[in-house]
Amino acid sequence: MSSNLVKIYDTTLRDGTQGEGINFSVTDKLLIAEKLDQFGVDYIEGGFPGSNPRDITFFAEAKHLKLKHARLAAFGATRRAGVKASEDALLKTLLDADNIPVMTIVGKTWTLHVTEIIRTTLEENLAMIEDTMRHLVANGREVIYDAEHFFDGYKADPDYAMRTLAAAIKGGASNLTLCDTNGGTLVDDFKSIVGRVVSEFGGDKVGVHTHNDSGLAVALSLAGVAAGATLVQGTANGYGERTGNANLMTIMPSLFLKMGKTAPCAANLGQLRDLSLFFDELANLKPDTKTPYVGASAFAHKGGLHANAAQKVKSSYEHIDPALVGNQTRVLVSDMAGRSSMAMKAKQLGHDLDEKAPEMKTLIDELKDLEFRGYEFEAADASLSLLMAKVLGKLPEFYTVDGYRVIVEHRGGQLVSEATVKLTVNGQPVHTVAECTGPVGSLDKALRLALEPHFPQLREVGLRDYKVRILDGRDAANSKTRVFVESADKQHVWGTVGVSDNIIEASWEALSAAINYKLMRDARG
Repeated sequence: MSSNLVKIYDTTLRDGTQGEGINFSVTDKLLIAEKLDQFGVDYIEGGFPGSNPRDITFFAEAKHLKLKHARLAAFGATRRAGVKASEDALLKTLLDADNIPVMTIVGKTWTLHVTEIIRTTLEENLAMIEDTMRHLVANGREVIYDAEHFFDGYKADPDYAMRTLAAAIKGGASNLTLCDTNGGTLVDDFKSIVGRVVSEFGGDKVGVHTHNDSGLAVALSLAGVAAGATLVQGTANGYGERTGNANLMTIMPSLFLKMGKTAPCAANLGQLRDLSLFFDELANLKPDTKTPYVGASAFAHKGGLHANAAQKVKSSYEHIDPALVGNQTRVLVSDMAGRSSMAMKAKQLGHDLDEKAPEMKTLIDELKDLEFRGYEFEAADASLSLLMAKVLGKLPEFYTVDGYRVIVEHRGGQLVSEATVKLTVNGQPVHTVAECTGPVGSLDKALRLALEPHFPQLREVGLRDYKVRILDGRDAANSKTRVFVESADKQHVWGTVGVSDNIIEASWEALSAAINYKLMRDARG
């Protein structure tokens, strides 16, 4: 193996699903396996074929997958004490799934676990490891040995921990993956211990598997590679039990762009953000905007000086070119905004506004006033775009609002909201009434009923998210409220904001802004 070549082992489908709130169907798991193969990871760990109906079905269906690069791995454990490997029920289950080329086997390396958890002798544990490896290899499988709690075991008894690894190699294991199972090891200790194992067995035989309990999973993984390990286990977006596993979405670009390492998937690094979003979508999780490299905020600039410098020399405030990982530079505007950052943002939003234009001062002053009153535009680009168009005198008037109201009542044992909307569209009065369970839903429905006959494109717009934030709780029920609405059509997603001490008015402002933005964007072409 080249000294710069590393192998990427994805355990999202097994270790990642142990995370709180992570739950993939069989169909999801099959889609994930195909996606990971297309991306170019080397190993995909699918779970244990006999642990539950979902994993049993997954491995049965996985035989129909046409993986072009990745090798599918099943997870299991060493044989039981006092039982021959050829007679162990768990190992028999693994081998019965005859379409799985790789077996990842966990074994005990910590004397505490040997004597107090599985309650056998230290010598029998060594025999269990070696026999298991030899039996699976003799049946044509590649075997990766997961040395569970290796770093705790090494600190307690380094000689015995190393003997467990020697037993796995003697049995024919292709790789010794050192697991920081409790996630408590610090970087210097981790690197030193990995270095000892690499020196003893060779880097081509060593991998690392870390957990994030100390917030160091990514750092430990990179330190392990720096110490000579050539296989890295991790999960998409850091999914995993407790505080999660090592995040491959952060590890891979660090390896390839900063450490000079390579792997087959390095050629596809430009797809990394899409891959991260794909996992969150299947897991039904809101993407973490703060995730390094792939998060929406990873290359976002808010301060005017930062934005201005990044515009002139991108590397002055960006550690890599965002496009390398499929991301992009974003300019956030707030009451910190200066002329330069506002001009950059205007260009992104399709407005011709030079930083020296007379309208610039008006725009910045109005923005600062709105933010003082509770508005926030970082996630509401559509509302900001409407504000820019208004200041530039280029905001079309598609309709005027003559009035609206919402009534909430109990009717026949059910809660019903009725909204009335009165508009003037193309010089004609329009009066609509709509009912829904909630007041926001009824307002949205009534507004659409009024406008869709005149603007049919609104039929493709849907409400994707609705968030409410109390800005200052000291006024209790009379507190000012900020409403954020996320809308989407077939091609775009956009956010709008409304603020009022009346939640209905704040919601109306955000809803109508979403409609106006759609109409303005379509009119601009």
